Amino acid sequence: MTDAPPRLIAHLDMDAFYASVELLRYPDLRGRPVVIGGGRRHQPETVVDPDTGESTRRYATLRGYAGRGVATTANYAARALGLRSAMALIKAAVLAPDTVLLPVDFDQYRRYSRLFKAAVRTVAPVVEDSGIDEIYLDLTDVPPPGGAPGAGDRWDDARRIARSLKRAVHAATGLTCSIAVAPNKLLAKIASELDKPDGLTILRRADVEARIWPLAPRRINGIGPKSSARLEALGIGTIGALAAADPARLVEQFGVHYGAWLHAAAHGRDERPVVTFSEPKSISRETTFERDLDAQKDRDALSRVFTELCEGVGADLRRKGYAGRTIGLKLRFDNFKTVTRDCTIERPTQDAGVIRRTAGECLRRIDLRRRIRLLGVRAGGLVPEDALTRVEPPRAAEPPPSLF
Repeated sequence: MTDAPPRLIAHLDMDAFYASVELLRYPDLRGRPVVIGGGRRHQPETVVDPDTGESTRRYATLRGYAGRGVATTANYAARALGLRSAMALIKAAVLAPDTVLLPVDFDQYRRYSRLFKAAVRTVAPVVEDSGIDEIYLDLTDVPPPGGAPGAGDRWDDARRIARSLKRAVHAATGLTCSIAVAPNKLLAKIASELDKPDGLTILRRADVEARIWPLAPRRINGIGPKSSARLEALGIGTIGALAAADPARLVEQFGVHYGAWLHAAAHGRDERPVVTFSEPKSISRETTFERDLDAQKDRDALSRVFTELCEGVGADLRRKGYAGRTIGLKLRFDNFKTVTRDCTIERPTQDAGVIRRTAGECLRRIDLRRRIRLLGVRAGGLVPEDALTRVEPPRAAEPPPSLF
């Protein structure tokens, strides 16, 4: 009996996705360090020379930044200076004050996300959507360019397929991506980071010891900062050391299920399939303010952002073909305390006006004496819109009962 051919599972990750999309819009920034995370006031300005009539762009930089925003992402030139995603911009300003700061534009990022995923499906149709900038693909039964599956070495086939995927993504978007092909999702996810940017990595099971075991345990998707710190305290500083650890000790320290999973993951074992579709549990939008806002003094600003969030959730529901029965509100205050409130309505909705009124009702159940750091709106209890007997048409929002 011959062994079954290996599964060929790919993880495709767009390179510095948000920043790369912005560089398409502002090609004159290529080669300069750029972070994404600013607000509207950080939009580039067009400056016209009164003598020559020539126009140039003026960009905001981190120099003198005094807000409390965080970097959504940084391009590779900025990363070389120590900047990274989720870093406070005020800290990034100290490290690299001349880095260009651009505002986020999620509508544009979602557009390019749809483009690259559609391009991928023309080559490999079995796709699991894992985020705005990353996907898993099952390439096991995908014929390589110019040949049938199994006509040659399957890992050589995988390399050819991966190259065709990269070409398709670039043709559709002008962007680069990094792809890793491995026997399973866990290894593919780790390997897609090994040769960034514009990487193509083939990781056979025989390569795990040399390429994966020297890495830190936190490189395994599912091992967070707390677990990583606990492993470090136990003297386990690499994936190889985790693989060599006594499974009974891991179970004793981390519990039956997580301890056993840690040992299996370190050995690169993962049988999860590529899931082509799963119903979303909720759709949400939120924003963190650059300064804490007061519910009374900053009522106009809060009202505007609140309306925009509700409109965004409504638009996302319509675009994805869902309606929500439970509308939720999320607030984070200046003391970092987070409060959530939900309200279930009789009929699922996609309508921004209904979402705003319902979220406003939730707002009335929250003490607003502290200043507000973050505001978010969520629609849960989702149902497909085609399951409704009638989808509510968009209409203008009535005066909401909210406090702003």
